[in-house]
Amino acid sequence: MKVVFTGGGSGGHFYPIIAVAQELRLLLESEGVKDVVFFFMSDDPYDQKLLDENNITFVQNKTGKLRLYFSLQNFLDIFSTFFGIIRAFVRLYKLYPDVVFSKGAYPSFPVTFAARLLRIPVIIHESDSVPGRANKMAASYAKKIAISFPGAADFFPPDKVALTGNPIRKELFSPITDGAREVFGLEEGIPTIFIIGGSQGAQRINDMLISAGPELIDSYQIIHQIGENNINTFKATMDIIIEKHEHKNRYKMLPYLDLERMRMVAGVADMVVSRGGSTIFEIAAWGKPSIIIPISKTNGDHQRKNAYAYARVGACEVMEENNLTAKLFIDEIDRIFADTELMTSMSSSARSFSKDNAALKISREIVSILKEHSSYGKEKTK
Repeated sequence: MKVVFTGGGSGGHFYPIIAVAQELRLLLESEGVKDVVFFFMSDDPYDQKLLDENNITFVQNKTGKLRLYFSLQNFLDIFSTFFGIIRAFVRLYKLYPDVVFSKGAYPSFPVTFAARLLRIPVIIHESDSVPGRANKMAASYAKKIAISFPGAADFFPPDKVALTGNPIRKELFSPITDGAREVFGLEEGIPTIFIIGGSQGAQRINDMLISAGPELIDSYQIIHQIGENNINTFKATMDIIIEKHEHKNRYKMLPYLDLERMRMVAGVADMVVSRGGSTIFEIAAWGKPSIIIPISKTNGDHQRKNAYAYARVGACEVMEENNLTAKLFIDEIDRIFADTELMTSMSSSARSFSKDNAALKISREIVSILKEHSSYGKEKTK
């Protein structure tokens, strides 16, 4: 039996695929289905090590990207997308999987469209409150559509939609506290703020922290995932700024956090500052108060809508990127930490928002479709 996963562009698309793949494999094994083969078809493997660890074979399929702004590249990418569909058709025909699961983004469109031509069932998942173009296009021929935010249902055929939440790797539901402070060199009794700009970092937040950082470490300690593309420039600048600060060791700068260190951060952080992407669901799973700073220009303004949907349940405060200054940021952090009742309420609301069985729900939908195919029964107890 074969399953093809597709999606791309960011960790927000990739990591939920890993979560579903892990849960699906366990579910199939529990039902006695053997010889299951998983593939990930995209323009880039994103994290080849993680694919290897989960026994998922990468199948490259280059394609074009339609940008939201005017560019001559958009014209050329029409042809790139066309040839991407042809390549996806050939590769899917050779593999002929039983189902395709898509997380959206431009690398997924040729794969899901080719699956449609080959009559291979497609399931899609939408992480945002406003769906991306790839998922909007795939919705017409997808058999099932899983969503994370209730508002996303307005964009899809109601008979296909299921509110599942966002798939999160199981390990992230189990923060690590033992030894975590020692790993990061944190002080006891000092509130800890975790700042993450998504898998690629966030330049706008980084720039603001150059000004805010020295004052913040008077009262707090910071673990800042800066992004691999920005770490050298940011660290060099911040090191100079806080060189003579008596608490300079309270600012921890990291390019990237692997799974184990992310679990450690979840164990020690008192507050999280993040963009408005799928990291929201990890913050909710941890039950952490948060400040969400959505990107001001995204497809369908989805980050702002994600952030305010999360804020409406009382789990976070939202700061608009256009109003983001060091003083306002520091004032907001001080205000939240000073209000113990608010911190407790935000934490409780975050946990209520979290859905810890999203990957399992999606896996069950995949299995229900697999059961319609004769190969499902043939693969049992081979």
